Amino acid sequence: MTEPILPRIRPEIAALPPYRQGKQAGPDAFKLSSNENPFDPLPSVVEALQHTTPVNRYPDASAAALRARLGEKYGVSADAVHVASGSVAILHQLVLATSSIGDEVVFAWRSFEAYPSLPLVAGATAVQVPLASGARHDLDAMADAITDRTRVIIVCTPNNPTGPIITSAEFAAFVEKVPQDVLIVLDEAYAEFVTAPDAVDGLAERVFEKHPNVVVLRTFSKAYGLAGLRVGYAIGDPRVLDAARTTAIPLSVTSAAERAAIASLDAESELLERVAVIVERRDRLAARLRELGWKVPDAQGNFVWLRTKEHTSEAAAAFDAADLIVRPFPGDGIRISVGEEQSIERVLAVAKSLL
Repeated sequence: MTEPILPRIRPEIAALPPYRQGKQAGPDAFKLSSNENPFDPLPSVVEALQHTTPVNRYPDASAAALRARLGEKYGVSADAVHVASGSVAILHQLVLATSSIGDEVVFAWRSFEAYPSLPLVAGATAVQVPLASGARHDLDAMADAITDRTRVIIVCTPNNPTGPIITSAEFAAFVEKVPQDVLIVLDEAYAEFVTAPDAVDGLAERVFEKHPNVVVLRTFSKAYGLAGLRVGYAIGDPRVLDAARTTAIPLSVTSAAERAAIASLDAESELLERVAVIVERRDRLAARLRELGWKVPDAQGNFVWLRTKEHTSEAAAAFDAADLIVRPFPGDGIRISVGEEQSIERVLAVAKSLL
């Protein structure tokens, strides 16, 4: 029987592996593969979800109520806020709005695994700049990688999956080296977990006001525990965000997501108490791993990084055998999310056995 003729797909898309989500966990396993918040939603958030718009009605396409609430929180107009189904969706929109065939998108590597696909889908070229010592961004090398074809530079802090931050001074110096017509996306998906006093905070420092080519990304998926509802936001110059709104898929943010996000902002003090618990577990886990002999980079997100290199697959299998679902990056390392308290000793036992 002959194979059916299929529609023609762009060769570069056909060769690109689809995004691979962290492996799901069984009922007795700890899922430490997707940097999710291990806590259940707050009662006030659950209550908000019970009063969502009926599912037979479309949501507000502009997420106006959430944009107004975020604008109030950060002291900007609602037009300076863009909401989408996760911060990576906004990044995708910005790349589509700025980059096409012959253009370049610069980012550190290794960093968030979705980054390489974004320029490729837009028809642009990905320029990967290796991390520096300590698994940190090499901002000097990233600045040197800029050409007249560069349209976007993505800066991830804390860096996912390795953990270190970029300091405020480092980012300020870097922005001065970047041409004003090149978009800088400051991806701060894990900002709420940061405790380093010198870390850049794009919103607190209002970097988008002095530098209109900077857009700051945040999300409700991590610290706020709304990963299953998919809602993230960007703050920046309204004219830049209009371009993202133009390339966005309409009606992608549900009413449930918008209501839950607003309820989470209203309960922020309670949520940040939970973040403090996760941060304490993270610091304790990283310290214990270093005591065992692992060279864990500075961990400022809600995860730790083990550089297992060529032994990554067998190390991931050892964690899996202990009912610990982690995120392996073959040939490079393993990212372990900070989860339930009961998972800590089990993680340490497996990590010790691998040494």
